Amino acid sequence: MLQSMTGFGEAHSQQDGLAVAVEVRTINNRFFKLTVRAGEGYASLDALVESVVREAVHRGTIQVNIRVDRQRSPDDYRINVDVLERYRQQLVELESKWQCKPVEPSLEALLPLPGVIDDSLAESVDAAADWPVIETTLKTALESLGRMRSDEGRAMAADLTANCRSIAESLGQIERRAPLVVEDYRDRLFERLKRTLADLGAHLEPNDVIREVGLFTDRSDISEEIVRLRSHLDQFQETMQLPESSGRKLDFLTQEMFREANTIGSKANDVEIARHVIEIKTAVERIREMIQNIE
Repeated sequence: MLQSMTGFGEAHSQQDGLAVAVEVRTINNRFFKLTVRAGEGYASLDALVESVVREAVHRGTIQVNIRVDRQRSPDDYRINVDVLERYRQQLVELESKWQCKPVEPSLEALLPLPGVIDDSLAESVDAAADWPVIETTLKTALESLGRMRSDEGRAMAADLTANCRSIAESLGQIERRAPLVVEDYRDRLFERLKRTLADLGAHLEPNDVIREVGLFTDRSDISEEIVRLRSHLDQFQETMQLPESSGRKLDFLTQEMFREANTIGSKANDVEIARHVIEIKTAVERIREMIQNIE
């Protein structure tokens, strides 16, 4: 089943006072390129995140955003008595220096000052302990991403099938037209030579015409190219039905189809066949553009 390389998935979870939110975004890339953005203290989890992501995504540019919020308790905060006392002393010294009326500073005025409240316990991070919740949330986000990529993959598969059908129809027209090209060339050659030799009073040997037509037939024979192009179309359809998405193989088959179409166009030497070749190459180009976004 085809999967698009473009998608978005998110998930949220809460457990034991821990709130985790994960977003995963992917766009097309020939290779696997992962960027992880997490809060301070969680960089040590990058290798674990990559291991989980690689199980679900095989290539593309992937951005994973992880946000972790921990519910705080009163025990996470401490009043720094030394800092608080130092603030009070400095205020008393300034009152004495400026000869102001002594006023005892209130706690309400001192507590908001920098450094009075120590919240280092609230800011401490134990990434290893938080990983089970993060891993579960990440996998849920990847499942959401996978559903979106599969939905888009099914739509792309339908479009690719329609283009393959168009190629097959044009190829059938070429196959029916190919034998007539030799007959038309033989008739035109015979009439042209007959008129030319009549003016010269010369005699035309049938074997000479047969030999010339035979050479033309060899040069313009496209039967092998038709067989190979039809085989590539069959392989393309089979590859789209595989359980795993195979964008690289489809890309290779697309290149081969374009090459066979080019060869048919250069060898056929016929206007009608050339028109069908243009239609084939146009459909192949549409396929090529879509293939770039298939995993």
